[in-house]
Amino acid sequence: MAAERKAPRKRQTKAEKRAETTEQILDVAEFLFSRNGLHGVTLKDVARDVGVHHTLLNYYFKDKQTLFDAVFARRAAVTCERRMKALEAYEAEAGDNPTVEGALHAFLDTDLDLYIEGGPGWRNYGALSAQVANTPEWGAELMDQHFDPVVLRLIGLLKKALPHASEENIFWGYHFVSGALMLTLARTGRIDKLSGGLCKSDDYAAVKSRMAQFMAAGFHKICGPAPDTAD
Repeated sequence: MAAERKAPRKRQTKAEKRAETTEQILDVAEFLFSRNGLHGVTLKDVARDVGVHHTLLNYYFKDKQTLFDAVFARRAAVTCERRMKALEAYEAEAGDNPTVEGALHAFLDTDLDLYIEGGPGWRNYGALSAQVANTPEWGAELMDQHFDPVVLRLIGLLKKALPHASEENIFWGYHFVSGALMLTLARTGRIDKLSGGLCKSDDYAAVKSRMAQFMAAGFHKICGPAPDTAD
């Protein structure tokens, strides 16, 4: 019996080839930026690891800053959309009785799931996000641009859960949440050494099982109990 002929492989269109190359460039740049920062990477470094001449990168990105912004925006859009939907779903479910812990679970767990399930690319992005969040010279603007809407949505839910709390304490509470999350995403390895290997800085599942509960207790402590309205 004659062997069946294989169907010819479909040739990529120019648009498909461009999209594939763009993703490859973004992946390589993300890895390099996550390790060496914005100023520790050149377009030649990216081109070398992609395996193309550096002049080709200018066809896709006009300069390094444009490339960096595209790297950061790519996954920021994903995590912000997921968290916004989770917060909206939680608010609809909780109605007039949201809790601090419930709001934090919606905000934090949805993000941490990406690092648990998303593989090396998301972990590289997490490390990059930690750098951006801790670099006021140029990182603050990126954080404002991409994350303010979802953060303010969380703040609104926290105010609803703690109507007696001052805005000052609500914002300080978020500040502490954000700091702990960024340290987690940085994966410095410090907790590994301090704990003698008992805890792993890349164990996002362990973080997920503890962070919202821990931070909720902190909010309640600094905001104090709700006033007794009983006669």
